[in-house]
Amino acid sequence: MEIIVRKPTQSEIEFMQKQPIWEKEISTFPYSYDQQEMCLILEGDVEVTHKDGSAKFGPGDLVIFPEGLSCNWNIKKAVRKHYKFG
Repeated sequence: MEIIVRKPTQSEIEFMQKQPIWEKEISTFPYSYDQQEMCLILEGDVEVTHKDGSAKFGPGDLVIFPEGLSCNWNIKKAVRKHYKFG
């Protein structure tokens, strides 16, 4: 399974800006995705590790987590993101 990290298109930015916001302080925790999540990172510095590798992302990145992924989040700087499941 692969976490996709890339710069969003303008239409993706506009779409994601209409989605809810999630915030989390500096922390480390496990998470499992029962459906795909797409998020637009507004603030933060995060590294997510999983059995096949890791992904680092920060402000301006569009991140797609696949359904079925089990991983560990390491939030190094408080994160704020728009998110959409499904």
